[in-house]
Amino acid sequence: MSAARRWVGAAKPASWPKLLVPTLLGQALGVAATGELSLAGAAVGAGFAVLDLLFIVFLNDWADREVDAIKRRMFPGSSQKTIPDGVLPAHHLLLAGVASGAGAVGLAFAAGAWLDRPWLGTLAIGALTIFAVYSLPPARLNYRGGGELLEMIGVGVALPWLHAYLQGGALAPGPGFGLLPGFALMSLASAIASGLSDERSDRRGGKRTFVTTFGNPAGRRAVELTAIVGAGLLGAAPLVDRSVGWGCALPACGVAFVHLARMARLSGSAITDAFDAQRAYKTELHHAIWRAGGLAAMFLAWRSL
Repeated sequence: MSAARRWVGAAKPASWPKLLVPTLLGQALGVAATGELSLAGAAVGAGFAVLDLLFIVFLNDWADREVDAIKRRMFPGSSQKTIPDGVLPAHHLLLAGVASGAGAVGLAFAAGAWLDRPWLGTLAIGALTIFAVYSLPPARLNYRGGGELLEMIGVGVALPWLHAYLQGGALAPGPGFGLLPGFALMSLASAIASGLSDERSDRRGGKRTFVTTFGNPAGRRAVELTAIVGAGLLGAAPLVDRSVGWGCALPACGVAFVHLARMARLSGSAITDAFDAQRAYKTELHHAIWRAGGLAAMFLAWRSL
């Protein structure tokens, strides 16, 4: 495998919508606030999103290298693990992750001066700090408990808020922010679901996640409940924020429920160590979140321009 293919594989592009969708949603919130699209704000947002993604993906693999090695020993045929499988050395990922984080913060401060967004650098540091508290010592809440709630805050609230400020220039909540409670709850569902496929290896490695604490059946019930309530809140967003509009909220809600219904039908087979079934289950959940969030962002921006 060439060096380029190793780095592309380590970057896990299939997981990128997890941050790209909140980026798009935040940019749409900024457009709703001003009624116009800043191409400079969109370009900076895209650059920050990529650097933030690389920061998270590389450092998460570095932080989880020991528990990933446990999973590799327990399940030799499971999905690729960057460090245990020798795709890249641990210190390469550490350096690349730190460099990506520094680049994201540097870009935010430079863009803040260029676009007159004085709080942008501070917000960028805050967003990266949420991940650091989630995965890196000394806090490591993904190991001590509460990591799923922290991911909900980071992915479902902090990132959209940062990009709304970058695009629109206002720190205070504005038009369209009624979409965030539902999107945040669906992000919590995704965070809980991510622990399903690592239940036994995480438990052996000392990780305290929702699934390792309460088990697979309770984990699936929590995923389904939070996702359904979140999708319902997306659909009801115009009741608390008229700027969203039913033409924005209902299509997003409808798409989410189509995929959540498919996910529910797969639930009974997504038991402990049933990796293929869990993968299909999580795919439907991700489609619900990403397609609903993307639709809501596009309709919101279209209505505002």
